[in-house]
Amino acid sequence: MAPSNIAFIKYWGKKDDRLRLPTNGSVSVNLSNLSTTTTVEFVRHLRTDQIEVNGVAVDDMNSRIGKHLDRIRQLFKTDLRAKVVSKNNFPTASGLASSASGFAALTLAAVKSIGLDLSERQISSLARQGSGSACRSIPDGFVEWREGNDDSSSYAESIFPAGHWDLSIVVCLFSDSPKKTLTTAGQNLAFTSPFFLTRLKKINDKIFTIKKLIEKRSFDEFGQLIEHEALELHAIMLTSTPPLIYWSPETVKLMKLIQELREDKGVPVYFTIDAGAHMHLICETGSLKKVISFLGRQDFIKQTIINKPFSGARVINQHLF
Repeated sequence: MAPSNIAFIKYWGKKDDRLRLPTNGSVSVNLSNLSTTTTVEFVRHLRTDQIEVNGVAVDDMNSRIGKHLDRIRQLFKTDLRAKVVSKNNFPTASGLASSASGFAALTLAAVKSIGLDLSERQISSLARQGSGSACRSIPDGFVEWREGNDDSSSYAESIFPAGHWDLSIVVCLFSDSPKKTLTTAGQNLAFTSPFFLTRLKKINDKIFTIKKLIEKRSFDEFGQLIEHEALELHAIMLTSTPPLIYWSPETVKLMKLIQELREDKGVPVYFTIDAGAHMHLICETGSLKKVISFLGRQDFIKQTIINKPFSGARVINQHLF
């Protein structure tokens, strides 16, 4: 099982598409109630991989999952095929990092099933090749993904344990529909934005600052930075060619309402948004009751999922076949 994660300082764009090396590092936290459970078994009599995701069979010859299994087979020097069953407990391909939890779970399950003895750092690097942000779902708690310059130097590591800060992360869902432009395709457009290189010049300073704010638990400064970072990321998307508009009308409506809640009612809560329409609201747990009460009065929000900072990928006894 592996959690989804939400990045406070985000990455957008790759400097090596094959290895999924990011143009910049990032900092995230794992989420307690958005996860993928995956069971993998390598079987001698199978002639092709048998893959099922959320109850739907996947063509292993053309899938990212099949290609990722090939990477693991190459490490183990085997041609054994695998049976894979994977399930998410949240909407897939909608901007909630389902590929992060999915490839983190797949990587750990496959490595353990085939008998590879890899360190957490190696597993993180391997997961990155399936989906970049999957590397952040391997370590525990608050996580930094080091940009790196090659396969071994680009990995994620825990910078603070899950219990370091009593935060609540409320995911607000507006629909179940998948987004039209998937993250991988969107990232390929990053360099077309006239502001992208300017963003990269500032990103390391932001990573340094966010780690200090997490360490000190300085919530308002932390919240202001992550909210600005989310808007900056979407400014890159909006000014790409062609432009990427991931927001829905509900996204913009909730942005304004959260700013009003903070400024007019004094409730310390901030938002962040990944490559999708849905929104993550972050507050200290002492403010959670007021935030949930406010959200309950907004009929355009389809569902809310309350999360805490959480551990990374782990082996569990719940098997799917």
